[in-house]
Amino acid sequence: MAATVFHFAIALSDVDRGVYAELDLRVAQHPSETLRYLVTRTLGYCLSYEEGIAFSKGGLSDVDDPPVSVRDPTGILLAWIDVGHPSAERLHRASKAARRVEIYTTHDLALLRREASSRAVHKVEEIAVFRLDPAFVDAIAARVDRSTKLELTRSDGAVYAAFGGARPETLETELARASLVAE
Repeated sequence: MAATVFHFAIALSDVDRGVYAELDLRVAQHPSETLRYLVTRTLGYCLSYEEGIAFSKGGLSDVDDPPVSVRDPTGILLAWIDVGHPSAERLHRASKAARRVEIYTTHDLALLRREASSRAVHKVEEIAVFRLDPAFVDAIAARVDRSTKLELTRSDGAVYAAFGGARPETLETELARASLVAE
């Protein structure tokens, strides 16, 4: 079964980080990938957007690469951006391979912390976790079609997704950085 390609035209205004961009993304959905995962992966890309960011070339079936990464012009891996519920082994490998590791997830933070504590993870305290409300991600997924336009804004720890067109709607969620180390 072949991948399905989605086109996202996203006006990004990340006020918290001072990042503003017009993104024209073509995101391939692996046959085994849920729409929730695809949307979370796309949001992770946008909310971590910087020069050198890219989706994995090998797709989701390549377990040695992150779904999203940031590389410098020489190819050095600066950021490993994972999605979902990565294993402790994967997080260990990620934090040894990249200077920065981030996770975007809709999973319960306690489950991620339990997994991360199941074995030694290199620099576990430096791994940033951003939990997206599943209802927010699902509401975006319900609006996604093969060609989707939206405005994505992050300001004061909140994320807004605004859709125009025949059914204008703005969705909102909180987004705070969390740690895999229990507080």
